[in-house]
This record gives sequence, C-alpha cells and structure tokens, in this order.
Amino acid sequence: MELEELSVAEKAAMLSGGSEWDSRGNERAGIPSFVMSDGPHGVRRQLGEGDHLGLGASKPATCFPTAGTVANSWDPALAEEMGEALGKEAHDLDVNVLLGPGLNIKRNPLCGRNFEYYSEDPIVAGRMAAGLIRGIQSNGVSACPKHFAVNSQELRRQASNSVIDERTMREIYLTGFEIAVREAAPLTIMTSYNEVNGVYAHENKHLLQDILRDEWGFDGMVVSDWGGSNSAVAAVKAGGSLEMPSPGYTSVRELEGAVKAGTLSEADLSARAAEVAKIARLTRTEGVGRNDLLKDDIAAAHHAVARKVAEGSIVLLKNDAVAPAAGTAADTAAANSTAPVLPLKPGTRVAVVGDMAKTPRFQGSGSSKVNATREENILNELQRAATATETGITVTGYAQGYDRQGAANQSLIDEAVALAAAQETDAVIAVIGLDERSESEGLDRSTMAIPQAQNDLVDALTATGKPVIVVLVAGSPVELPWFESVAAMLYVGLSGQAGASATVRALTGQVNPSGHLAETWPLTYADCPSSGWYPAIGRDAIYREGPFVGYRYYETAGVPVRFPFGYGLSYSTFTYTGLTADETGVQFTVTNDSDVSGATVAQLYVAGPSRTELGTGETAGVLRPTRELKGFVKVELDAHESKTVRIDFDRYTFRHFDTETNRWAIESGVWTLAVGADAEHLPLTTPFAVAGDVDAAPADPALGHYLDGDVKHVTDAEMAVLFGREVIAPGKPTVFGVNDPISSWVDSRGFAARTVARTLTSREAKTRQKTGSPDLNTLFILNMPPRAMSKMTQGMVDSAMVDAIVKIANGHTFRGLGGLIAGFFRNQSANKRTAKELNHD
Repeated sequence: MELEELSVAEKAAMLSGGSEWDSRGNERAGIPSFVMSDGPHGVRRQLGEGDHLGLGASKPATCFPTAGTVANSWDPALAEEMGEALGKEAHDLDVNVLLGPGLNIKRNPLCGRNFEYYSEDPIVAGRMAAGLIRGIQSNGVSACPKHFAVNSQELRRQASNSVIDERTMREIYLTGFEIAVREAAPLTIMTSYNEVNGVYAHENKHLLQDILRDEWGFDGMVVSDWGGSNSAVAAVKAGGSLEMPSPGYTSVRELEGAVKAGTLSEADLSARAAEVAKIARLTRTEGVGRNDLLKDDIAAAHHAVARKVAEGSIVLLKNDAVAPAAGTAADTAAANSTAPVLPLKPGTRVAVVGDMAKTPRFQGSGSSKVNATREENILNELQRAATATETGITVTGYAQGYDRQGAANQSLIDEAVALAAAQETDAVIAVIGLDERSESEGLDRSTMAIPQAQNDLVDALTATGKPVIVVLVAGSPVELPWFESVAAMLYVGLSGQAGASATVRALTGQVNPSGHLAETWPLTYADCPSSGWYPAIGRDAIYREGPFVGYRYYETAGVPVRFPFGYGLSYSTFTYTGLTADETGVQFTVTNDSDVSGATVAQLYVAGPSRTELGTGETAGVLRPTRELKGFVKVELDAHESKTVRIDFDRYTFRHFDTETNRWAIESGVWTLAVGADAEHLPLTTPFAVAGDVDAAPADPALGHYLDGDVKHVTDAEMAVLFGREVIAPGKPTVFGVNDPISSWVDSRGFAARTVARTLTSREAKTRQKTGSPDLNTLFILNMPPRAMSKMTQGMVDSAMVDAIVKIANGHTFRGLGGLIAGFFRNQSANKRTAKELNHD
C-alpha cells in the first residue's frame, strides 16, 4: 500500500512519537518506526523507555569532546572523522537519527548549554557542523542539527520569545544552519523550544518554509525538541514534520479534526507524513544492539579517535619563558638560559594539584551526557608518562587542592602549597575549572568566575615562586584574575573520555597544541555586550545588541579582552607574508620559523565599505562590525617549512541581508581584506574593490550608538530603528496561560499552584547543593509550560486537561480539579476510540 492510500488518521498518527525515542510507523504502508537518540558528542542509547534528560541508564558509548571544544580545532575534517565514528556507533546501537550537532550561536558566555555549541561565529559553527554531519550520515544514519533557531538561554527555555531584527537573525543566527544544510544536506533538523518574534519555532512558517525549505532547499524531516511542539495543526501548516516525544492520540484527533473542518489541507498532512516516511526508509539500521562496546575492538579504535580530536582542540593560552630549575637536565645543558615552560623538559619534577586531575570532568550535564566506555585522569596519565623514556618527567606527588563544590578549605590549600614548595618540585600542574553544577542543560551559569576556592589555590601556588602550569577544564570562558602570575596555561575544554591522555601528550611535547579559541574571552563578565539584559527573566528575550555578538562587538567598540576570537599559541612560531587577492579569493604564505613541526589557523576577515575610509574622511555602507570572519584553514607545517595558502570567496563573503528588499545583497565599493591568526592580530591587509549589486550608501544616523558598536548605551529609539518597529517587553502576567512556565506560578494567587512552584524550586536547589549536580528533571518541569504536558505524557493529558490545570494556576483550584478529573475520563474514552480507528477494528 502507498502512503497516499492511508487514511487521514493514519497519516496524522505518523506525525507524533510512539514513545520517548521512537516514531510511529505504519505496517500497512510498509513504513517502519525509527529510533532517535542524543547526542552530539556520543550516542546516548537509553535502556528501556528511559527519560529525555539522560538520568536513566544508557548503553556504553564513546564520549568525544563536546562541540565547544571541537570547535577550537578549527578543523572540519577532524569533525568529520569524529562524525564517522559517532555514526558508526549509532548504527551499531540501532539508532536511526542522532540528535546533533548543536550549532546555536554563543550569544553570551553564561548560557548553560554553550559547551554543546560551536562558536559565537556562524562561519565556524556552520563549517564544523557540516563536517560532523557528513561523517555521521556516511553510516546511513541521519544527523539532526539543532536547535533551529535563535536559542540562546536555558532560563524559561520552553516559554521564551526571542525578539530579534531580521538582518541580525539572518546574518548571525541562521547562517551557521544555512552552511550546514547547503554543504552537508542533513536529513533531519530539530526546532528550538522558544518562540521567534512571537511564533513558536516548530510552527514558524517564515523559518521552516520560507527560509529552510524554499531558500535553502531542505527537503528532510523537521522534528520538534522534546516537548517543544505547541499546536500540531499550526506545525503541519508551517512545515513541522514530527512532534516528540509522545502526545499519544491527542494530536491525531486535532489533525484529523482540522482536515475535516477544512482548516488544514490534506496535502500538507500528506507532505509531512512523506517526510517522516522518508527518514524511516533511508535510515534502516542492522545493528546488534549490544550493551557493552568494551567487548568490541571498535571501543579502542574510537577511544583513539576521541584522543585525536582532543589533541587537535587543545588551546595553549600562555607559555612564559622561565629559567630551568637547578639540578635538572635542562639546567645542566644551559645554566643561564630561559625557555618556555612548556613542553615540560626531560628531568622536570612536577607536582600535580587539583581534584579534577584525579576525578575527571570531561563532559557537561543534561541530555548529551554519555555513559563513556572508558575514563582517564590526568594524574594517572602523568604518572604513566613519567615511566616513559621519551618524557623523562617525574611526578613528585598529588594534592587535592580544593573542595570540588567550592567550599573554603584552607587545609587543602596548605597541603598543595607544601607539595609545590618542596625542594624536589620544579613546577606545578594545577588542574582547575568549572564543576558539574556550572554547565548544564536547563540552567544558565550565574557567574563567569570559577569557584573562589580555586582562585585562592592558584594565588597560593604562585606565591611559592615555582612555575605554575594551569590546565583549565571548562566548556565556556571564565574570568582569570591570576592569569598574569601563572607561567603557562592549557585550555582543554570538556575534552571527552580520552582528554586526559591528550592533555598529558600536549604537556610533554608529544603533541604540539594547535587549537584556537572559537569564542572571545572577555576580561570580566561586565564587558559582555549582552551582560545587562541576559538572561531575560520574562517572556521576551530581546536581542538588543543586534549583530554585535562576540568579537563583532569587542573589535568594533574597542573593548579590551583577555583573549581575542581565534587566539591560540603553539610550541612553533609562524609568520604570514605575501597577501594577494583576485576575483575568487586570497592567497598568502605561512612559514614555520621554528625548529618544531606545528599547525596554525589562518583566518580571513573582511571589512565592508562602511568601515573603509573614503577620501572625504566619511564612511559609507550599511551598518557593520569592524571586521567579520569569512574563511579559515588549518595549516600544518614542518620545522622551517613554508606553504602557500588559499582561501576562496563564497556566497557568504561579501553579502548582507537587505531588509527593505527582503534579499541578500552585495555592496559595491572598496573593502578591506585581512589575514592573520586571530581577530586582533592581522598582519596582512589589502584593499579590494567589489562590484556588487547595490551601491554603498551612508548608514542611517538614527542608529546612533549602533554605528560604533556601543550597544550598552543604545536607546529604545535607536533599537526601534534597527528592528524596524518599537520593541517593548511586557510586564509580569496577571493571568497565567498555557505557555507560561510553571516556575512563574510562584506569583500565583492560588495556594496549590504557588506551593507546587516553590516546592520544586526548593527541591532543585537542595539537590544541587547536596549532590553537586543539577536536578535536571525538576529544572525541566520548572521551565516547562503546561501545554507541554499534553506533548509528553503519551496521551494521558490532552489540551482540555491543560486548560483545567491552568485554572488551578490562576487560583481556581476546585474548578480546575473538577475539570481535570472530568477531562481525564473523557480523554481516556477518546483515546480508545482513536486506537480502534487506527487498528481498523
């Protein structure tokens, strides 16, 4: 039987999940169900029905570095190799659709889920995601880039409205997805929880039809985030294919009723069903569904891949020259010389300090958390390296150094200082960073600082006079008040299950660090462009800063930073020479001036006519940042080798989105092209005449502070010019609706609802304090609007019951309870009738 021959109800049934992770198939049409599974850096194949946040048991799988770490490699080919391994494991674990990668823009460093996202820049995010997608799908498994779109905070994530101007949305927040779709052709894409300019992403026709399908040519399946569907009918009209996890038969009845009433065309219903059927037929897996990858050689091979990815993603942030310690081999060779402290010289005696050196943290919390096949720790790997003749180092001891949960403990510091100050210690390796509570789905960070107990430890260690080498474990930027005092610093991010051995190989020189930061590190959180309005605590998250995100802000507004976008050191040194440009791209030479083989990331930035001085001293052209990344390439060079490097122009190089004509345009005029190793250090520049399709014209002076990137002082009137409309954030609701989060019930007039919200809030805080990890399920409930209950209960709750629950939230407790009880029995009867209809009884 063909799909077209199915009944309306049967086609409608295919558009929602049959369980937490499975689609609904149709035996009559020969359409099998398929399995979806997290995640972006490791397969989280849950045992049984499980839960959607990863708290239940899952099958062992390789935990690769997270996206925020992999992005620091600036190496799409490396991401593709990782994707091939991910896709292989997904296939062998009977997973048809792997839910990743995440490529939302890092708008603010406090977003709790930033470790799952690549970059603040859409070119880096898009190219890295495209590599991973190609690798995953080479196994016959669908990748599923997410969360589409404009998703930047975890607070109220299911009940937030991202308010953004069209040009910023297109150029910054959608371009990464566009690159991934055009270059890697993902079979599936996942929508975000939030509304975009007042319309839920999963039912946003502008996003799903106008842009994703019509403009980019996407022809795959659009799946909602789990519980992220609002109206099944509106979603089908707009281009949303599948709502997950499991609304039972509620959505089936809603869709069937809409077709009968003439408010939904059967053609739209059939189109969506065909998209779901396509995934079912294209992603057949024949895996063994094994419970333990450790028994298979693939586990060892993929552990090696995870190590390779971690090695390519480590960023050397500092490496001062210090005199060798007396009595070491290095001292004997050159008594009065100084040399960078890293790599560790043969004979160096190191003390290892830090709880994370012994108890590793290599991934974030939430739905992406993987049951790793193996675990390593830096202490053991250093001790193992100490026995290897090629390193010649000695580990003099270990001290915990700090309480992992941040409690002050002077005795731990004293123990670490005694070890560091001991005569037999030449240098200290301090492993510090963010704990498990700090970076999690469902919870934004409250500060950019690391725990004060760790800052106190580093200060005490540097006071000993011994060189301190910091190994930083974190998925996002942190403030570094002691940075000037330490001798060296390696940023390893959240480096996956093989991150410890990769780190030690970098410390000892077996690997030359080649990572570059894929996001700017500000000096303090107050310097961030959106620090004054992030996260939005109300319904509307207003993207007041416009296009000035990350380096686009810091470079334009002239704000000093700790590390610029694209920054990364090496044990090698490189020079750039000979920049030329032609109609199709730029060419230049990179030379390794050192005696050590290494790699660097060559980056191309452009500045449009509005940032190019004219003869009159005036500027022309649309509003732009000072410079924008438009291409990059990782260049590997032997000692003293030179290579000619070329970066081609593409559709993204010179374009901007013209909101007046609703199209992409290119300004004619003199542009500036610049090449270098990060956004601040660009030794090569050249003017370049661009023959575009619009003439450069002066930017609207009414944009005011936006013209200089001074977004912290933008007025409401200036924002209205950028947005093309007045933007006013609403106040607190006086009456709760189906889309207000349960956390907002703390202000309810009803005792029952108020008690529920306050109890859940208190429980989550106590659990986090007691266990050191966030209570993800409670956080999910607090962020959840009542309407999600009808999408996640396998049909036990329908929309009428949700309305009754909202009555309780508005203080009408008994009326709401009565409606809830009556609705329960009515819904059960309706489910039985629908099941009978679908089973053709």
